[in-house]
Amino acid sequence: MANLSEAYESAPVQTHHIIPLDFQSVNHVPESHSWSNSDDSLPVQSQPLVNCEQISLPIIDLGDLDASKMMGQACESWGMFQVINHGIPLTLFRDVESEARAFFSLAAEEKMKALRSPSGVTGYGVARIAPFFNKVMWHEGFTIVGSPVDHVREIWPERYHRFCEVMEAYQKAMKELSERLLDLILKSLGTPEEHIEWLPSVACQGRLAPCTALQLNSYPPCPGPTQVIGLAPHTDSYLITILHQVGNINGLQVLMEGTGWVLIVPLEGAVVVYVGDMLHIMSNGLFPSMLHRAVVDNTRHRLSFAYFYGPPADSSISPIPRGCPSQFRSMTVREYIEMKAKDFKGALSKIRVV
Repeated sequence: MANLSEAYESAPVQTHHIIPLDFQSVNHVPESHSWSNSDDSLPVQSQPLVNCEQISLPIIDLGDLDASKMMGQACESWGMFQVINHGIPLTLFRDVESEARAFFSLAAEEKMKALRSPSGVTGYGVARIAPFFNKVMWHEGFTIVGSPVDHVREIWPERYHRFCEVMEAYQKAMKELSERLLDLILKSLGTPEEHIEWLPSVACQGRLAPCTALQLNSYPPCPGPTQVIGLAPHTDSYLITILHQVGNINGLQVLMEGTGWVLIVPLEGAVVVYVGDMLHIMSNGLFPSMLHRAVVDNTRHRLSFAYFYGPPADSSISPIPRGCPSQFRSMTVREYIEMKAKDFKGALSKIRVV
């Protein structure tokens, strides 16, 4: 979908910030990937990257009549929660896992055929936040906006159809789930639907499409897991993120006030939902956009799939009127994404007015 791509064109990255390490050819952590003595790791030096305290997020059953209320409480207290009874078939999760494993198990030179461009979004490479850190993350990803056909056809000229069909089916299911979740979350804020013109339940047919993206994350086994970071600390930009973690390999950590970094234990069959920056803005700061990161394992290959959902690119984002002064100024989705692409750590503070 072009809207998201266009938002990044004004902030291209250098090619060396896109190309992942050839993880299959290394047997030690190179200095470029060692965060042990990096200034970027200062927020985490007080406790190890692994073996930290484990917690379970609030679990919300979408079939519960109080789901909206419980989501609002979880968003306010945690900034994230787990969802069960979400309606996504387990077979679809398995299909995505199978296709992702097939891709990430390819030789490095094959994956490079799908490398994303410096100003692009779709394709293979390291996370777009890479240029903002002195060290490189132990991570490789494949970002999909719309159809990945142009990229995977270069790799699998005979079987690219299967990969594309699975990823498009998953995006469709995630979009429907995102809109269902967002409806319940906004109801918890007491927001009349008609006040948000881009909501699917309000907008007329022919409305602009939401900004969405699917990120396939790969964290290969690492010979020195306490030296590296899989994905550096960050907040997500859009309204919500839906994360599926494959298997029982722990890796997601969040920064809890007063506690430090804690490890989120995945619940089999559940998905994790995070508050993103735009929902933080819309809630006028009531719902925190949680700082989170990923750690890696020394023997097991960890996969996760993150789906990002936001309003159409030209829609305005501002605090929902709730009888208190607005903490953030209004701006369009495109403006915020362009701002964060250039100032990853300071974008939210730049639009704060209180």
